[in-house]
Amino acid sequence: MQTLKLRHRAVGPLKGKRNTGIVGVVASGNCEALFERTPSEKTCEVDIRTSVVGFDEVWKLVVADFVERASPGGIRVSINDGGATPDVVMLRLMQGAALMEGN
Repeated sequence: MQTLKLRHRAVGPLKGKRNTGIVGVVASGNCEALFERTPSEKTCEVDIRTSVVGFDEVWKLVVADFVERASPGGIRVSINDGGATPDVVMLRLMQGAALMEGN
C-alpha cells in the first residue's frame, strides 16, 4: 500500500456549505473520494492510499489539474484507490467538488 500526501494552493475556497461528502466506491478498477471542509480557505489537501505503486507523477498531474479546474480551497480529500484510471479519478474529484458545492 502506497500513501501520497499532496498539498496545493487554490485561488479561493470551494463554494457551498456542505461539510462532508463521499463519492465513488472502492471496487475493482475504481476509487472512493471522501471530502471534508478545513479552516484553510486557500489550501487543498489530497491524501491518497493506493495499492498501485509507481504512478506518483500521474497522481500529481491529476490532482494539479483538479485544483486548477475546481479551485477547491478549504477542502481535504481522502482517496482510497482500487486501481482507478486517471479519468475515473478526475471524475470522482469533480463529482465530489460538485457535491460539496450543493446544499
